[in-house]
Amino acid sequence: MVNYGDIIFQFIMLIILLTIIIVIFYFIKSIFTNKSAIQRSIIIEKKLDRILELLEKDKKN
Repeated sequence: MVNYGDIIFQFIMLIILLTIIIVIFYFIKSIFTNKSAIQRSIIIEKKLDRILELLEKDKKN
């Protein structure tokens, strides 16, 4: 005799567990992605500052 209530409960618990694991995975992934994006933007900002310095220096000469 199969108790369908137990099967449905187990299925729902499995879905909740998988959802928690997926959320944790994407949260950690977003943390690392944001760090690399911030580092890239800092590098780009430094390059732009250098370009502005060179343009201002060229403008003075």
